[in-house]
Amino acid sequence: MRYSISEYVRWEDIDAAGIINYQAYLRFFGLAEVELFRHCNLSYKVLFDELGIWLPRVHVECDFHQPVRLDDLLAVDAWFGRIGTSSIHLNFAARQGEVVVATGKYILVAVQQGTFKSVPVPDALRERVAMYVE
Repeated sequence: MRYSISEYVRWEDIDAAGIINYQAYLRFFGLAEVELFRHCNLSYKVLFDELGIWLPRVHVECDFHQPVRLDDLLAVDAWFGRIGTSSIHLNFAARQGEVVVATGKYILVAVQQGTFKSVPVPDALRERVAMYVE
């Protein structure tokens, strides 16, 4: 299953050509990521205070399929791919209606707070995100 948010392309998201700047997709993906985690009862407070981990990105990719313009409404789907011992693959698809305009992927690594030493993905996290793993 996928989780979806909607967000308009804003002035700060476009470049001189009048289309979305490649960097803006990271903002859209970040919004979808945080809301997906929140929906799974994994807010930053839970991740930090209860599970004791951080989830830094170690890999970010994005492919652009169609140009998007100012004030276009995008739906951004987010879902989990592979969840390894310490890594989590988080996938994204940005759409205008049914047309996919960009796809992306983050790889996050569970690390101990402060030391950044990788740790196993907590079972509580695995359980809470299970319905969004494809």
